Amino acid sequence: MGNKKYVAYVGTYTYGTSKGIQVYDVDVENGKLIERSEVNVSNASHTAVSKNGKYLYSIEDEGVAVFKRDENGDLVRINSVGIDGMRGCFLATDVDGRYLYVAGYHDGKVTVVHTHKDGSLGRIMDGVFHKGLGSVAERNFRPHVNCVRPTPDNKYLCAVDNGIDQVKIYRINKRRHKLELVDILRCPRESGPRIIRFSADGKYAYILFELSNEIKVYSYDGSGNNPEFELLQSVSTLSKQHDKDAIHNAASGLALAPDGKHLFCTTAGENTVSMYEIDAETGLLEKKFTLPISGDYPKDIVIFPDNQHIAIANHASNTITTFKVDYEKNIIVMNDKPHKIETPNSIHMWPVPQDFDAVEPLADAEAEQE
Repeated sequence: MGNKKYVAYVGTYTYGTSKGIQVYDVDVENGKLIERSEVNVSNASHTAVSKNGKYLYSIEDEGVAVFKRDENGDLVRINSVGIDGMRGCFLATDVDGRYLYVAGYHDGKVTVVHTHKDGSLGRIMDGVFHKGLGSVAERNFRPHVNCVRPTPDNKYLCAVDNGIDQVKIYRINKRRHKLELVDILRCPRESGPRIIRFSADGKYAYILFELSNEIKVYSYDGSGNNPEFELLQSVSTLSKQHDKDAIHNAASGLALAPDGKHLFCTTAGENTVSMYEIDAETGLLEKKFTLPISGDYPKDIVIFPDNQHIAIANHASNTITTFKVDYEKNIIVMNDKPHKIETPNSIHMWPVPQDFDAVEPLADAEAEQE
């Protein structure tokens, strides 16, 4: 970690007093966030960073926007492009830095946008609407793409569909700049898959399920002609696994610690954070604690680069709460007063550009759901 300087970006909805993206300096040693500035972006519900760290992408009402990050991590808008659909909810970049992937919760669409070397966003390369019927009446029985993420080998794109309980796997055809459906990971009905993350070594996938309040562990092998996912484990996110009021809870945020040894998730309703230890050999999870987070609707979580602190964006209570993690006692201790911020939806933490080494961000913000 050395003397790297880190900046945190919190994406917010802007139907209240928030302007869009709140920028914070990060005090890594003490696990604190220092408010710096705000950037105007309409409903900046999610952000992503380019692989070289020079550019920040953001969801906005008009489509997606890109900003140049200066040596301090401050943002200067470059351009915006439409996505020929409803407002997106989640962004991801590919390993080569050629594409920006956009998940559409409202219209069930996956969009591929070309990214230029000068940082600007180009034209839409592809757009795929999901089809199918779900099983949860509240979600109108239709597709809701909640998360998109390339596999670590950059061969495939995983599109997590919260509405039809599926993860659609697309091959990335870089010659034609198109997505080709090659497989579907069918999840239990009414489970509500929300986010997918991969282990540091790329061998395992972790999927968070919003409605069944669990994390499922899969092995991943992309060495063959088609991707192979095998279910290995299911673990609860709840403090009481068979809580009769579990229907009121919703697993919400998922983040892998920078050391690759721990996985954290948040659960709205009971408003808790859970920590799991990852077995390096098997990828399996062992729950270490589920504890309250002093906020309402913890929509996203980030782990500081020292692995010793966490910050949680609480959407309904309009706060960010920060904690120190005690791995020996398996507890968290609040280490700063809550930061007031209206409707936070996502939180990311990255080094400033000159300290950037093209690693994964220290969090994966969660897609919006309305």
